[in-house]
Amino acid sequence: MHDTAPETDAASWMAALAGALDRIDIDAALALFGEDCYWRDFVAFSWNVKTFEGKAAIRDFLAATLPGTEPSAWKVTRADRKPSGMVEAWFTFETKTGRGEGIFRLEGGKGRTILTTLTELKGFEEPIGARRPKGVRHGADRSRETWTEKRAREEAELGAGVQPYCLVIGGGQGGIMIGARLKMLGVPTIIVEKNPKAGDSWRNRYRSLVLHDPVWYDHLPYMPFPENWPIFTPKDKMGDWLEFYVNAMELTYWGSTEAQKAVYDPEAKRWTVELIRDGMKVTLHPAQLVFATGAYGPPKRLSLAGAEDFGGELIHSSEYSEAAKYAGKRAVVIGAASSAHDVAVDLWEAGVDVTMVQRSPTTVVRSQTLTDFAFDIYSQEAADSGLSVDKADLLAMATPFALQPAAQRALYDKIRAYDAEFYAKLAATGFLLDFGEDETGLMMKAYRTGSGYYVDVGASQLIIDGEIKVKSGVAIEGLTPTGIRFADGTEIDADVIIQSTGFQSMHEVVARIVNRDIADRIGTCWGLGSGTRGDPGPWHGEPRNMYKPTVQEALWFQGGNLALQRYFSKFLALQIKARMEGIPTPVHGAPL
Repeated sequence: MHDTAPETDAASWMAALAGALDRIDIDAALALFGEDCYWRDFVAFSWNVKTFEGKAAIRDFLAATLPGTEPSAWKVTRADRKPSGMVEAWFTFETKTGRGEGIFRLEGGKGRTILTTLTELKGFEEPIGARRPKGVRHGADRSRETWTEKRAREEAELGAGVQPYCLVIGGGQGGIMIGARLKMLGVPTIIVEKNPKAGDSWRNRYRSLVLHDPVWYDHLPYMPFPENWPIFTPKDKMGDWLEFYVNAMELTYWGSTEAQKAVYDPEAKRWTVELIRDGMKVTLHPAQLVFATGAYGPPKRLSLAGAEDFGGELIHSSEYSEAAKYAGKRAVVIGAASSAHDVAVDLWEAGVDVTMVQRSPTTVVRSQTLTDFAFDIYSQEAADSGLSVDKADLLAMATPFALQPAAQRALYDKIRAYDAEFYAKLAATGFLLDFGEDETGLMMKAYRTGSGYYVDVGASQLIIDGEIKVKSGVAIEGLTPTGIRFADGTEIDADVIIQSTGFQSMHEVVARIVNRDIADRIGTCWGLGSGTRGDPGPWHGEPRNMYKPTVQEALWFQGGNLALQRYFSKFLALQIKARMEGIPTPVHGAPL
């Protein structure tokens, strides 16, 4: 039984922390935390995206950042006591340069975790809500410039007489979201995309593609999907929304444009970027360069012995668009994660004989089960209760990655028990199932490697029914003129072989456009350094190189799923805006 209200406990703890930080009494601040403690900071103190684990790391973090940050105006806005006795409190605060919000959690009266996030820069607040632009200057004016005329002039000037402060390479959802954040902060930005129109990266995918995450998880910044939007978004509808979003947010978007080469001048603090736009060479000189070239990087292709002798078609899933031309033929899909399943279903629907070659186990979760069990804060019920997507994002980020495996293991224990019959039937086909090396399931695989999982929206039943055949656990020996041969001596005939073998790290795009040396110094993007397969250590605690400074000055990465890009685009944009305005941004925990 607890003697005090959670609001009282939270306010008392916050007041003690605020006093200690104001005095720069780090010992007093640390005394408020338990031994197993975590401080997750998104730009507010560190000008970085970092988690500081344990008192020693928090001590170094506070000692380095407090003198220049000057935090103040700490205020608890909400507090709840969970059934475990833990107190969870939401709060706001200010720093010398901005305003922020966060969540802390107390166990036994001591701080277990705290999240601090920068939400806006003082003097450079976004023109939203009460600060929205008027949109018109009333009165008669012979020199009036209408909205259409002003927009046309700005579009003509940016990239010609006026250089962008930021250039975003990649105009899919990631590039569009960071472009929208920068637009709202008044940062002159051009987004370049090799496809002709915004949304084409979705339209060009295979016909049956539908988002696997529910709508409440996938909103874009500033403009949530309408109330009648389907729970799972079809790919062409998503493409149309992105094109509409670009126009509504008034983004400068150059389609049919490809970056060829980028060189940074450390003295001038500017990039020279050579582009081909509509077949013409264009050179820009942005101060900041953001790579938003997809969730990951270039396609990862297998080197298959005998490929030159294969008489059929051999492609990567990124090159696959539609199945009609393969109707009545035989297809082999190499891979057993999301794209492989989706491609296999698309082929089956067109009347293709499909075999999936599974080289390693896959984590599979039924879509409805995942929605019911794992998206409680991103749901209609949550929205109806007043939990906005922004609040849900903050709540989701309040748990450091180091503490997520235990919760994910518990979640997948429930999921496996709930869908035990489904998993038994799937395993009986020979399909290899796993839930990660440490049984933490789909989400941790997504953060660690971005691969090895499938949210089931229909393919698994086709596998169970034998409609999609599976060849698993046997190494591929090579290709033959008529198909594919395995180490056990068996062969499968094929007219087309589709490699759904994933993608390389985004730093490989940097190698092509900037240079190999800089790309190698930056290193792999994504992953936590968990030490599991495909995610080598050391431990990073946050996705490598994403949304934060890299070893290359003025070069950034934006990527991930829709939800992560929505949330972290805010922090990337704030970092870029601060640099544009000359606000000091001493980065704590900068990459080596």
